[in-house]
Amino acid sequence: MQYDPIKRSLGKVFNRSPFLRILFYKLLDLLLLRAWHIRKEIKSWSKKIGNDINVLDAGSGFGQYVYFISSLNKSWKVTGVDVKTEQIEDCNRFFGKIKRDKQVCFKYADLTKLGEENLYDLVVSVDVMEHIEDDEGVFRNLNMAMNNGGMLLISTPSDQGGSDAHHHEVEHEDGVTGFIDEHVRDGYNKQEIKQKLQKAGFKDIEVKYSYGWPGNISWKLSMKYPIIMLNLSKVFFIILPFYYLITFPISFILNIWDVKGQFSKGTGLIVKAFK
Repeated sequence: MQYDPIKRSLGKVFNRSPFLRILFYKLLDLLLLRAWHIRKEIKSWSKKIGNDINVLDAGSGFGQYVYFISSLNKSWKVTGVDVKTEQIEDCNRFFGKIKRDKQVCFKYADLTKLGEENLYDLVVSVDVMEHIEDDEGVFRNLNMAMNNGGMLLISTPSDQGGSDAHHHEVEHEDGVTGFIDEHVRDGYNKQEIKQKLQKAGFKDIEVKYSYGWPGNISWKLSMKYPIIMLNLSKVFFIILPFYYLITFPISFILNIWDVKGQFSKGTGLIVKAFK
C-alpha cells in the first residue's frame, strides 16, 4: 500500500490552478489530524509573539504548512526547505502566483548540513524526522539556526505503531503491510526524543501523544481506508466524495477529541522544544 503515488496523482489534479491548490490545502487541513495539532500549537504560540518573526518549515514538501503560517500573519517571513528540487520550484511558482513571494521563499537544504545560525523564531518539522538517519545532527543544526527563545515544533510517529509506518515490508496481523515504507525508524519513544533534543541544546521540552484512540479511528476512516481503495483502482476517485460525505462528520468529532484530549498512548507525537 503506497501513499506517495496517490499524493502525486492528487497533486497534479489540484495544481492546475491556484484556486484548486488552495482548496487542496484546505482539504488536507481538514483530513489530516496532524495538521489539526500543528495549527493548534502555532496559533497558541502566535498569541505570545510579535510581527518581526522568521519561520522555517524544515521539510516543506508541497507547501501546506507554509501556506497556513504565511496566512496567519502577513508580516512573518517564512522559509521552506526541502531536498526535492522539483517541489521547491513548484512551491516558488505557486506562491509567486498568489503574490506571496515577498513573504515566502523555498530553497534546497539538507537538514543534516543546514549550517545557519540565529535566524528563526519558529521551526516546524512535520513528519520529517522519521525519514532522517542522523536525527541528532539535525536537532543540533536546528538549534543552531534558531534565535534564543525560539520554538521547535515537531510532528512525528511514535513507537506505538507510528500510523502503520515501516521502513521495510512488515506484515501486520491483519495482513496489511506498512502504510509508508521509506521511514528509517518505526517511531520515537517519548523519552528518547526528549533526550536527543536535550543533548542538542533544547530546553522546556514537552512531548505528548497524538493519534490516541479517537485519532487512530479517524485516521483509518479519513486516510488509511481511502488510500487502500485508491491503490486498488483509480475508479475510487469517483466514489471518494460520497465516502467522505458519510465518514467525515465522524472523523471531525474524533479529531476534536484527539486534539483536546490527553492520552497515555498514541501512534503519533507532538513535540515542543525551546532554545
